[in-house]
Amino acid sequence: MHRLFRFAVLAAALLLAPGAAPEAAQRKSMSAYDFTFLAIDGAPLPMADFRGKAVLLVNTASQCGFTPQYEGLQAVWEKYRARGLVVLGVPSDDFGGQEPGTNGQIKEFCETVFSVDFPLTEKLVVIGGKAHPLYKWLAQELGEGAMPRWNFHKFLIGPDGQPAAVFPTAVEPNAPQVIKAIEAALPKT
Repeated sequence: MHRLFRFAVLAAALLLAPGAAPEAAQRKSMSAYDFTFLAIDGAPLPMADFRGKAVLLVNTASQCGFTPQYEGLQAVWEKYRARGLVVLGVPSDDFGGQEPGTNGQIKEFCETVFSVDFPLTEKLVVIGGKAHPLYKWLAQELGEGAMPRWNFHKFLIGPDGQPAAVFPTAVEPNAPQVIKAIEAALPKT
């Protein structure tokens, strides 16, 4: 009995020791709300500000054949924001050097050419070892196969902060499967 008690105490100590929890368990306790961006104007943009909302996270570029998707993103934002959707654009120069501008140039382009008023982050890396931590977490959660292969790759994050759907570049923001997933992810009122 004494030996069993020591084993139980040792097991409990290991479970409570910092860093002792299995990596998968630590990841499952994480959510998108654990990450912060800087907005395109340099202000803090914590994902926790979107807690309880659905977030359509899209890596964007201004000089891409898919750049007209900004129109669809803005339309989806206008249609669903009152119901709890946030469209979050993440400008990135990772694919084909198609986002060469500064944050100020990107912001001006988005506002003047596409009338974008949904939130934009600063220009970031979204793939590889230098990727923003949220994108690294998404890679751990969903696997590398779910990561962006080009501009305008879309992740839908549910109101619980967990990934709900992934849509590749060629799928338009207002495609039926995207709208269906958004409507399913919107907070229930």
